[in-house]
Amino acid sequence: MPTNIIITGAMGRMGKTLVSEVLSSSKLKLVGATEHSRHSASGQDVGLLSGTQKLNVPLVSSLTEISSAGQTVVVDFTSPEASLENVKLAIQKKWAMVIGTTGFDQEGEVAIGNASKKIPIVKASNMSVGINVMLQLVTEAATLLGDSFDIEILEAHHKLKKDAPSGTAVSLARVLAEATGKKYPNDFNFGRKGLIGERPQGEIGMQVIRGGDIVGDHTVIYCGIGERVEIKHIATSRATFAKGALRAAGWLQKQKPGLYDMRDVLGM
Repeated sequence: MPTNIIITGAMGRMGKTLVSEVLSSSKLKLVGATEHSRHSASGQDVGLLSGTQKLNVPLVSSLTEISSAGQTVVVDFTSPEASLENVKLAIQKKWAMVIGTTGFDQEGEVAIGNASKKIPIVKASNMSVGINVMLQLVTEAATLLGDSFDIEILEAHHKLKKDAPSGTAVSLARVLAEATGKKYPNDFNFGRKGLIGERPQGEIGMQVIRGGDIVGDHTVIYCGIGERVEIKHIATSRATFAKGALRAAGWLQKQKPGLYDMRDVLGM
């Protein structure tokens, strides 16, 4: 039996990619799609909107308008406010969730943690296999290189991205902080300007680029005396994230309520 998939924010950049990936899979079935009520395509068939055949799946404004029997997973790449509302509705429907939205405040993180006691949730700032391997590699490198190497994180995204630094950069920062005995964000420098003096021992830098249509670049640089190590991930297509999110959705079918991340999905 295919996994029933509902995509929120279905007409956004990630939403359209997710719809395309679901429709090309024999293991997944699109049973619902949402977008804000003012969207010009509201009420139209999602299959026709995606350029394929009619699916009898209308674009609606809320999960309350969708019915789905059997194993169902909501895949959510929207905004923190919309995601938190969708979590509440998913609990009512007893649907699992994959959350790729970033930019939650502490209250939002707590709300998702509480929700995971009732439904299974995969929440990750980046769904790509490569980034999750990178999270492990940067930790190992920081441990092996030690305090004599200064660490900088550089991330770049398209000019339409609303949050900075990216959720993925924050994830990198958190694992590096843990590996080096630092605290995030206390021991991080998010920008340098003027006569700032020498770099403090143990400081970790975080720099952000926004421009054009960059899908997502993340680099961790370890700067030593006479040598430098760089670990870099470049995403060239949103399909990378969509495939990872849908892999997580399939994995969630067999899971009990709880809060998981992509490393759980990948068995890392």
